This record gives sequence, C-alpha cells and structure tokens, in this order.
Amino acid sequence: MKAKFQTTIHLLFPPRCVACGHMVESDFGLCADCWAQTAFIGAVVCDVCGRPVTADTGEIRVVCDDCLCDPPPWRQGRSAFLYEAAGRQIVLAFKHGDRTEIARPAGRWLFNAAQSLLSKVDVIAPVPLHRFRFLQRRFNQASLLAERLASEAGGAFCPDLLLRTKGFGSLEGLNRSERARKLKGAIEANPKRASVMTGANVLLVDDVLTSGATLRAATEACLTANAKEVSIVTLARVAKPA
Repeated sequence: MKAKFQTTIHLLFPPRCVACGHMVESDFGLCADCWAQTAFIGAVVCDVCGRPVTADTGEIRVVCDDCLCDPPPWRQGRSAFLYEAAGRQIVLAFKHGDRTEIARPAGRWLFNAAQSLLSKVDVIAPVPLHRFRFLQRRFNQASLLAERLASEAGGAFCPDLLLRTKGFGSLEGLNRSERARKLKGAIEANPKRASVMTGANVLLVDDVLTSGATLRAATEACLTANAKEVSIVTLARVAKPA
C-alpha cells in the first residue's frame, strides 16, 4: 500500500533536482549535470581547514600553509564541496530561497565529509543565528544542517549550545580582520548547556566557510566554556588554490 502511495505521489509530483529543478530518478538528489558541476571535496585535504591540497599521500597529517602560519582554534575541519558553480547555487537556494528541503541531502553530504571526525564527537551543534536574523529568515540554516548530520551519524544534537548575543549585520565584503573585529563578543556559550559543553568534543556545523572568522568566534566560545576540543564541518567552503 505504501509503495503504491509513493508511486502515485511521484506521478503527481515527480522528483526534482535540488539545484536546478529538472526531473531526477529519486527525491532530494542532483541531476547528472548539477552533480558534475558540484565540486565535492575528496582526495587529500588540509586536516585543519578541509581545503583541498597537493601533498604526499604518505604524510601522517597534512596541514596547509595558511593553517601552519595562523592555526585556527579548532582541531580539524571538513567541507562537503566548494562554493562555486552548482555548489554555490545550492547554498544560496537553501540560505536565501527558503529551500529548507535541501537540508536532507546536505545531511548526507556532510556525513560523508565528516566521517573521519565523527568517532570522537560528543555533541553536534550549529553556529548560532542572532534572534533578529532568525525572525527575518524564520530558520537557522546551520541548525537544520547540524540536525540532519546528527540524524545521519546517530549523534547528540544540541541546537542552542551557543548563543549569538550581538547583532552585527552582514559580513559580506569584509576582510578577515574586519570580520573578526565585528564578531568580537558576538557568540557565547549558553550557560544553560554548561553540563553539555564541559569536557565535550564538539562538532560545529555551518553552511559556508569563507574567512573562518565566524567559526573561530564560535570555537573560542566553546573552548572558553571548557569544551575539550572543537572540530568544524561546513556544507561548502570558498575555493582557494591548491
């Protein structure tokens, strides 16, 4: 009966590519063209920021020059794909187009990207959204991603582990130091979740890694609140030369 119902639904509402809207074989997937245009990150990456790099496969831990020169406060990081072409289209549709259904396949992509991190994780939490921005957007895209990832991984999900206590407007167009100044004091640990945070290995989730300023502020808030270690995973990251 259930199979017949699903068949009827697909006849009335055929599955569509989450990026371009063209018909596909199954729900919440990408068509062949969009799949080819989505730069999923694999092979060798920087263990700290998840950036694709060129390195000898025999190296125990690969770390890019940027992370060697200016190490971020988190231990490890990964991203599912580069923020370009169809990948950028997916993120913008999800973030600004009310396409919350994209969180479902994105959870699988995040799970694939973060597999090497998940065995040590105690709690999965989103980068927080300020309440005014939440009222404007009606959802926190990072929270939807973190919840789907936790579901895929069978891990603990804490949507309010961190709080964004200060609104600061858009960060677009700002360089890294300007972003850091604007974010100073904007993210804090939720005192109601102190027992969850203390001594925990935290995995922070966000939609895009650009300069890393937001994730740095969120990580520092976790460490200040006595988290043992923090890792990060994002749906996309801004591309840099390998």
